[in-house]
Amino acid sequence: MATAYFIAGTDTEIGKTFITCALLHTARRAGLSAIAMKPVAAGAERVGDEWLNEDAAQLRAAGSFDPGLADLNPICLRTAVAPHIAAASEGVRIEPDKILDAFGRLSTQADLVLIEGVGGFRVPLTDTFDTADLAVALGLPIILVVGMRLGCINHALLTAEAIAARGLSLAGWVANQIDPDMQRITENLYALQQHLGAPCLGHVPFHRDGDAATVQALVLPAPSR
Repeated sequence: MATAYFIAGTDTEIGKTFITCALLHTARRAGLSAIAMKPVAAGAERVGDEWLNEDAAQLRAAGSFDPGLADLNPICLRTAVAPHIAAASEGVRIEPDKILDAFGRLSTQADLVLIEGVGGFRVPLTDTFDTADLAVALGLPIILVVGMRLGCINHALLTAEAIAARGLSLAGWVANQIDPDMQRITENLYALQQHLGAPCLGHVPFHRDGDAATVQALVLPAPSR
């Protein structure tokens, strides 16, 4: 069975996919077979005979091999809105068991599997099930991507509190600088280190080119004992 982590974010559009791809490249440079999964994606375009989400495409390209979209992105919604709204408008039922089955298959194929959530940590997927519930169902340790911009400390601490409240382990966090002009970066990083109670896996400076393969600032979480 693979080592696996659930990648959560402090918000939407804070670089979860970019950091997940960068972690895949980090693992591959270390000699590991590494793939990722985007269980639910909202927003897709028709490419040939399939609907393709941009995040899923990036994850597929960054992995050691292509496990197939059916498992990499089992629920692909066409409309780029909140997943439960997109699903309702498209007549799609988001079934957690479908996601868990896909993860089960992926976990036998690689050394490392990264499961990227959608949006922040508590995004509704159905009327009664959200991304936090999905993380609990998977039972995986969490890697938290903190979008470094004004307000990130509050967002990170609230997310970490929600993770702990569900009995999940915060394996580490990544500071991803999404605001190139953010002031007092050092002080913000220090505050996060003081309060999150989990190791920082790296501070990724603002990447204007968006090439995750060039990121050298990350480490993988230490193996649990």
